[in-house]
Amino acid sequence: MIISLEDLGKKFVNQWIFKGLDYTIQVGRPVAITGPNGSGKSTLLKIISGWMLPSQGVLSYYVDEKKVINDHFFKYIDYVAPYVEMIEELTLAESIKFHFSHKRISDDLDIDAFLERVYLENNKHKYLRNFSSGMKQRLKLGLGFFSQSPILLLDEPMTNLDSTGKSWYLDHISRLVTEKLIIIASNQSEEYSFVKDIISISDYTHV
Repeated sequence: MIISLEDLGKKFVNQWIFKGLDYTIQVGRPVAITGPNGSGKSTLLKIISGWMLPSQGVLSYYVDEKKVINDHFFKYIDYVAPYVEMIEELTLAESIKFHFSHKRISDDLDIDAFLERVYLENNKHKYLRNFSSGMKQRLKLGLGFFSQSPILLLDEPMTNLDSTGKSWYLDHISRLVTEKLIIIASNQSEEYSFVKDIISISDYTHV
């Protein structure tokens, strides 16, 4: 799996957020998108996901060296972010079943095993609206970690996690480095401490 960014740029009204970004991202080489708050990290991640269109440049996706039509790219990704809402009228079990009706769960897991992996086994029939923010974040991360989607996009992944949750995140994400194409948008180095390849938005900011 490869994602190619060529001369990528985004502007709102007449203000460029970033411009002239060339980068190639692949499995086994996780990338962190860094920069201060409001610099455009989430914007770039949304563009890579297909959620938002760039103002200039070309975004290409390749699976087994074959180009993927951009409109079909969503089939290959899991996107985890604090602003991605979940259906709070569903129970935990219903939410997991719904997610994995669209994505494939890891071969060695069923729902009960998944619940144990995310430490939510005692909340199977609890409605998501009654979950704490930390429980919701752990669930979101688990849905990304334990699916067979080859691409994992993370925006501020440690948001709302306590110290135990942060250790859990780091343990699991480090195991996925060689299996998935991983991109993390963050200004907290702890969230991407294992990453060597960095896209600093500030390097592509043009007034």
